[in-house]
Amino acid sequence: MKYSIIALFLLSCSLLQASEFVWGKTGHRTTGAIAEQYLSRKAKKEINKLLDGQSLALVATYADDIKSDKKYRSFGPWHYVNVPFDKTYDTHSKNDRGDIIQGIATCVGVIKDANSSKEDKAFYLKMLIHFIGDLHQPMHTGIGEDKGGNDFQVQWFRDGTNLHRVWDTQMIEHNNMSYSELASTMPKLSKKQVAHLQEGTARDWMEDSRTLVKDIYSNTKIGEELGYKYMYQYFDPLRSQLQKGGIRLAGLLNELFG
Repeated sequence: MKYSIIALFLLSCSLLQASEFVWGKTGHRTTGAIAEQYLSRKAKKEINKLLDGQSLALVATYADDIKSDKKYRSFGPWHYVNVPFDKTYDTHSKNDRGDIIQGIATCVGVIKDANSSKEDKAFYLKMLIHFIGDLHQPMHTGIGEDKGGNDFQVQWFRDGTNLHRVWDTQMIEHNNMSYSELASTMPKLSKKQVAHLQEGTARDWMEDSRTLVKDIYSNTKIGEELGYKYMYQYFDPLRSQLQKGGIRLAGLLNELFG
């Protein structure tokens, strides 16, 4: 009986960890699945060669998957950028180890370099797919004081959490849809609307995300209990960010490979 109880406890812990792990990936996979809908035929063909047939949705989590490997620790700061609300990207103090804007530029540079090996191009393509997703998760373009919302404590349906996690996983989890369901139920956009979203650069897309960040901070208080009202207020903007990320990722990949 004693061993049965221990086994059940360990199983429950592993299931909880797996659930958190899976939901943490859903946003990135959604962005990858959306991007696949907007790739040109040529881009699909070239990307398929580099990724050996793996889908964008599958590799979208790669940059997080490798975080536990010490040799990839230097890529950590490439997942985000912290800019004070009274500063711009140009005027804020840069991280000496880089940020998401510099990371995206590096990935693009390697992919465009004719001398890059297939292995390097595939690696940086997978990183790029992830970073474009991060760029559209608003808390990844937040402020350093609270580590992108990680130190901004709130309640989510009466459970303690932080603002970053609410946006990273908990709103998506509460919606209870798979990444494929999320991707397939996005609003239908015209070609003109898609082209408009794909305009600009990663810097412009960062500023777009920061507009939402500022709105989030103006409407969320430390310690606040968030729930149905918050879902009603912000789930559509969250879905929009996922869709923008996928469409812009496709536009960038079409430019690189098309």
